[in-house]
Amino acid sequence: MSLRLSTVVLPVRRWHEGGRDQWTRAEELGFHAAYTYDHLSWRTFRDGPWFGAVPTLTAAAAATRRMRLGTLVTSPNFRHPVTLAKELISLDDVSGGRITLGIGAGGNGFDATALGQEAWTPRERADRFAEFVPLLDRLLTEGAVTHEGTHYSAHEARNVPGCVQRPRLPFAVAATGPRGMRLAARHGQAWVTTGDPKLFETGTPEQSLAALREQLEKLGKACAEAGRDAGELDKILLTGFTPEANGLLESVDAFVDFAGRHAELGFDEIVVHAPVPDSVFAADEAVFQRIATEGITQLKR
Repeated sequence: MSLRLSTVVLPVRRWHEGGRDQWTRAEELGFHAAYTYDHLSWRTFRDGPWFGAVPTLTAAAAATRRMRLGTLVTSPNFRHPVTLAKELISLDDVSGGRITLGIGAGGNGFDATALGQEAWTPRERADRFAEFVPLLDRLLTEGAVTHEGTHYSAHEARNVPGCVQRPRLPFAVAATGPRGMRLAARHGQAWVTTGDPKLFETGTPEQSLAALREQLEKLGKACAEAGRDAGELDKILLTGFTPEANGLLESVDAFVDFAGRHAELGFDEIVVHAPVPDSVFAADEAVFQRIATEGITQLKR
């Protein structure tokens, strides 16, 4: 079994007051990648510390050497492809080619109205996402880009010298609907899901597995329609939002059971949240470290 284990480090700590240590510890524990959320603020953390994703990842790139880094996920809610592309090229350079861009359509949380606009409808979010991803792809692979779109434009936007990773840094596209799946099939090097949100509070683990199996089948169909082998895409599961919630971090056995069942479905990478005390992501730090060092080893036997 070639399952990879990664983590999410929420940007809630000052860099010199534990923030840096979380990233270097993640590398020491052997995580394949460490991601962070790209929000202006997020859910129950809205009234507490929350730092920017790109500066945080830049600092993490300088503090680590081997581990991959990335967003999980960036969205169009407060981003523009032209400025984002410039930041990503710079970040990929600083990291020595270790960046993955997780990207999704966004939602109706705090980011949706922070710039003073009305929250977009689900259809408008999908429309913007469908324009955002292809334009960002071009901006990261072409030296100069001009584009006049419905929602985004670029005029001779230059991105020299481009990414360290060629032809560009990988996209991990978060999607569950048909339009998002098509974007993942056409532009993604990976696909990301959190499961079926309707099952989070009232569903069962068995129902969640069935829903994830159905999502994987839809991804396969989207890839077939795009003339692409679905096996070319990594399948990433961001945990914490299925009926098991954060319970898979209660013990090594609980994690191994959860990860094994989802690896059998076809997932290549499982992502767990680094513990955040007094939050929905609270977990025993010692158990978390054992999962990183022992749990993944058990799955590979």
